[in-house]
Amino acid sequence: MQSLTIELGSRSYPIFIGEQLLRDGALLTQHLPRGPLLIVTDETVAPLYLDTLLESLEPRTAATLAIPAGEQHKTLQTFGRVIDALVTASIPRDGGLLALGGGVVGDITGFAAATYQRGIAFLQAPTTLLSQVDSAVGGKTGVNHPAGKNLVGAFHQPRAVFCDVATLRTLSDRELRAGLAEVIKYGLIADEAFLRWLETELDRILARDPAALTRAVARSCEIKARIVSHDEREAGERALLNFGHTFGHAIEAATHYSQFLHGEAVALGMWMATEMSARLGWIETAQAQRVRRLLQRAGLPAAATNIGAARAAELMRRDKKVLEGRLRLVLLRGLGAAVVTADYDAKAYQETLVQGFGT
Repeated sequence: MQSLTIELGSRSYPIFIGEQLLRDGALLTQHLPRGPLLIVTDETVAPLYLDTLLESLEPRTAATLAIPAGEQHKTLQTFGRVIDALVTASIPRDGGLLALGGGVVGDITGFAAATYQRGIAFLQAPTTLLSQVDSAVGGKTGVNHPAGKNLVGAFHQPRAVFCDVATLRTLSDRELRAGLAEVIKYGLIADEAFLRWLETELDRILARDPAALTRAVARSCEIKARIVSHDEREAGERALLNFGHTFGHAIEAATHYSQFLHGEAVALGMWMATEMSARLGWIETAQAQRVRRLLQRAGLPAAATNIGAARAAELMRRDKKVLEGRLRLVLLRGLGAAVVTADYDAKAYQETLVQGFGT
């Protein structure tokens, strides 16, 4: 098992990465709140891991709730179901929540923890690659709105994160590949050496080699931990983590969160952001081609959608990174060197929209 810490003063917390962590009752119990516990999972994960988790926590008991699986259920209505379950279970302020599942479960559970009785403790036990390297780490919680992704939410840090890479064995190939988009993102924005390692070890990761998966998750979490420790509430550097997301969120909203998995939309967004960086002359064409090859090898989409440039631009104007009427984008000044900027050529932006979204 590996561990690292998100350094946030009194809100600091550990991330544990390894195999069979859901069976390590001593480790789990060490970080639970004193009071009663509600475990929130989804209808896909519950049959796979809920009993294992409950057995590990014995003799302690916990209330449970299984919500519908899928990004289309990341709504205020589902959030309300979690609040109702907290009330029904009479969870007090010294109690807590434990999220067992992917990013949807983690985001909704964290948002409920942030708001129920003005804030209670919660823990993350992410079971997808995407949630282990991204959504479970950093304290962003929330739900989607028909007008855009994650428009309703709060910052609320977990008490601990348990990344059990053994749970990745039950992921579908599509879900695993979607999670790889976020792993590749870390190499592109902050660590070209990690990007080279991914290019070399991609086949082992896709084959679910435990050592390769542990390395991929650990390095991704290290990069995110460093950035979040410097900028918890996205006032500056943390916006780098949104590389590919502004384009990707437009894709998800336009397709009602039903056509693409989040990681697939992010992969498309990273391709567009990389192409725009090359169009601006900030990276070489060969570097952009290298990124596209890696995304394609990972089984991720890197081709135009038919949303339409005008519709995409409208959705992107609602993005949280719009400040003073200017859309800030995360672009590349080199592989492993991302920047957040609103200072880019409007023609290059428009050409990228047409290339990525169609006319």
